[in-house]
Amino acid sequence: MTLTAHDRWMVEVTGVSSFVRGTEAVFYSRLDDIQVLDPRETTLVADDSPNHRRARLYLEAVVRKSFLPQTEHGLGLADNFLMDAQTHQLRPAELALSMANPQPRLLIADVVGLGKTLEIGLVLAELIRRGRGERILVVTPQHVLEQFQRELWTRFAIPLVRLDSTGIQRIQQEIPSGRNPFAYFKRVIVSVDTLKRDGQYAHHLDRTEWDAVVIDESHRLVNRGTDTNALAQLLARQTDALLLASATPHNGDARSFAELIKLLDPAAIVDPDRYEVADLEHLYIRRTKATPEVRDSLKGAWADRGPSVPVHAAASEAELAVFEELATRWIPREGADDSAAFSQLDAYNLLKSFLSSHRALLQTIGTRMKTLGAAGGAAAEPGQEAPKGGRRKRTAEETASELAALTELERLARQVSDDDSAKLRALVAELRELGVGPGSDVRVVVFSERIPTLKWLAEAVPAALGFTKGPSPDDRKPWLAYGHGRSGTHAVQVMHGEATSDQEQMKIIEAFGLRDDPVRLLFTGDVASEGVNLHQQCHLLIHYDLPWSLIRIEQRNGRIDRYGQKRPPQFRALVLTSDLPWRTDPATGEPRTLDDRLVGEKLLRREEEAHKIDGSAEAATGLYRAQEEENRLTKDLIAGRTVEQSIKASRQAGGGMLAGLLAQVGAAPARHEVPRAQTLRLFPDTASYFEAALRQVCRTNPEDELSLRRDPDGTIAFEPPRDLSYRFRALPKSYLDEQRILPRRDEPGRLRVTFSKDLAGRRLEVARDSSESLWPNVSYLTDIHPVMDWLTDKVLVEIGRHEAPVLAAAVPAPVFLVQGIYSNALGRPTVVEWMAVSGLPDAPVVEPLDNAFLTRAGVAPTMPGRAAPRDLPGLQQLVPAAIDAATGYLESREDAYRQQVDATLAPYRKRLTHWKQEALFTGGTAGKQQAALTASRRFDLVKSLETAGAPMLRLLAVLEPTDNGTAPAGPSHLETSH
Repeated sequence: MTLTAHDRWMVEVTGVSSFVRGTEAVFYSRLDDIQVLDPRETTLVADDSPNHRRARLYLEAVVRKSFLPQTEHGLGLADNFLMDAQTHQLRPAELALSMANPQPRLLIADVVGLGKTLEIGLVLAELIRRGRGERILVVTPQHVLEQFQRELWTRFAIPLVRLDSTGIQRIQQEIPSGRNPFAYFKRVIVSVDTLKRDGQYAHHLDRTEWDAVVIDESHRLVNRGTDTNALAQLLARQTDALLLASATPHNGDARSFAELIKLLDPAAIVDPDRYEVADLEHLYIRRTKATPEVRDSLKGAWADRGPSVPVHAAASEAELAVFEELATRWIPREGADDSAAFSQLDAYNLLKSFLSSHRALLQTIGTRMKTLGAAGGAAAEPGQEAPKGGRRKRTAEETASELAALTELERLARQVSDDDSAKLRALVAELRELGVGPGSDVRVVVFSERIPTLKWLAEAVPAALGFTKGPSPDDRKPWLAYGHGRSGTHAVQVMHGEATSDQEQMKIIEAFGLRDDPVRLLFTGDVASEGVNLHQQCHLLIHYDLPWSLIRIEQRNGRIDRYGQKRPPQFRALVLTSDLPWRTDPATGEPRTLDDRLVGEKLLRREEEAHKIDGSAEAATGLYRAQEEENRLTKDLIAGRTVEQSIKASRQAGGGMLAGLLAQVGAAPARHEVPRAQTLRLFPDTASYFEAALRQVCRTNPEDELSLRRDPDGTIAFEPPRDLSYRFRALPKSYLDEQRILPRRDEPGRLRVTFSKDLAGRRLEVARDSSESLWPNVSYLTDIHPVMDWLTDKVLVEIGRHEAPVLAAAVPAPVFLVQGIYSNALGRPTVVEWMAVSGLPDAPVVEPLDNAFLTRAGVAPTMPGRAAPRDLPGLQQLVPAAIDAATGYLESREDAYRQQVDATLAPYRKRLTHWKQEALFTGGTAGKQQAALTASRRFDLVKSLETAGAPMLRLLAVLEPTDNGTAPAGPSHLETSH
């Protein structure tokens, strides 16, 4: 229920009766006749089901459908999912729901591999339990869409409609042309590129409101004036909860980080150039593997990281000729200032491309020659002065000289054959030593920065390892011809951002995670260095070339060194060496050579140290973007500094206000236990509720009506009815078809579920190990699973509208069970009271309705049943008095309730007041106007969260005494197990 600007209350409903089952409708109080039901007029009804099963199920269903209130900060579902629920993974949900935030808004900035997707899933599940997660939008990079979608479904049972290129085609068949897809699908996962695409869906976003928005890799959003920043600002305005995730949450610039924080709370920072990061700790959380709580949680759940081993490869004669040319004409030796390159950055780019491969060098030379040829007409005349404050243009002679030098370098590079490549030979030898080859299950991921290198390796390496070659299904991708002994399957895959489509990328990642898929070698570029899981079947990684960035090396290593890795991840790096003298190390006086030992090998060792000591690469360097780190290092090399001097200087320079955000690890004291919400339970567990509910809602029995079968391993298989099948429409069609969940013309659908975490975990492993899909064939039944939601809706209609059942229970006098809810202006509960009213009509007593009371009253599966109440008319006459007593109880505690809510909002209101005072004092005229407007909006938000109006009461059931504690008269109804 939402308060609208023009039509008062908007009420969204879903039909559950046989006539309107599955139908969704919206009513507006100004336009429609919405009748208010008076709880004093509730009709009492008998419950003749075995052991009052219908009434107990109804009470349980009401509890499950009642949202946790704003004042409940404990987690209600933390132990209900297919995960180990590590303490550190519960912290983001705890912080998002704490009193520090009027809205659940948080930046999850944990380092690579700690399980940010699981943390996001937990937060979303808790929001759903609170009625704040009905409409969810998840925005991720394109290549991790399916991975993210699959994790949220298999671990948490949160279904998301995937709007990738395939998903778009699917929904175009389901909704009218030009209509807003977000009005049809309430939970969506989409790539940021799709949302930015002109004429697709972005124009629908400003007309769509969300309960929760998740943006993965959110560090890409910070640059003002970009499409991604504009998109992020729009989504931040259109949602209540906002979760940002990034392992590199800022680029070292205070303004950029302020821009990210502003998405979460526009009134968090007064001056984007100067602020205390410690004051923002309610808006972000960051841990590394070295954080004590993380380290303690992950014992046994994440294999310790193995060493990073440099593999030296001595350059061949042909390669030495290229090195000699680079050291002579491009990056001169000591005492030589003359370089063929107009810019030394271009010269070092040639070196880096050669350290990747001769193929990469040839492409770089070709690109450079085209650039110089195109720019030749713009060259300056000899002797022309540089413009004031600008950079001098190259002369025509300088252009011609560089072109001539490039021509000679190209000639030497073309003389390097595949047989001359020392690193190629070393790679093949290393792969053989690791056991890669036909008939082997060993799987390795090989990284390179250069696309020509990737393509070349994919063609050259398989044959050298003995993989057989057959006809290629794609002439553009000859490496696909290398099979693994099975028709139509391939031992080699290549993934990069130049020609691999989003669908291809997802298929490659999925195949690499399947044990029985024949892929053994994945050659990939840095498109796979962020967010991609490659650890399911792989613990071996080789850097064919090393990026000049600790951050990038760390990101690559994080693909296999991450939560859930069962084997110690191992890393290798090919290091091309030469014995040609180049310069002298100014610190040690030792000779330096122009090869991979100059930078790459040093960074490999420093990244390993940073992982153990500093916790992250950013903490080691003080730099926060890979490209920035690489640029600074290259410039320092040009200036004559060493890698060690460059890292030391950058770390000292990076010790500003943001340093603590990424560097504070290992010093935090032991944390408290994550609080849990206390809720009513009428069944010992969800499985018991499921079994009882199935037997109640089926007209005959589940075995016949649903063709239900229970396997000894814990699998429950049945044919989903049409109204249940409809709830699975958000899941990928490929998954539904593959698992045959939905009915076909020739056969009914079949759904397989389980309450066993052990079984669900094993099936998830089986999906990775011995199938052709990463989707498991058994779904774990969490409390928010569509099956449980469907079953709860069915249970609720077992008791008629505005009716309450009567149960025979171990109570001395009639007890009326009443629910009372105070809500805020947004229609969300602020306080929920469960009350037991007795002593009617003369001396009413109201006490808490909790699990202890239910136990004393004997409300349990073993309770005796009574076909008809002994005094239904007498109990009916007491209904108004029971509601009056409950109302009086609530009103007597109204001040305490308001104080409880005020205490929740007070910390933020105080911060907001302080922010407004500072903003109005320091800002200019325009800044003061904007600050006043922002403060007004935030105060309005806080006001909307305060309790508003009278409480809503609902009579749930009546407990009638048994005869002196014995079984009631009449036939005994015993609930039997399956």
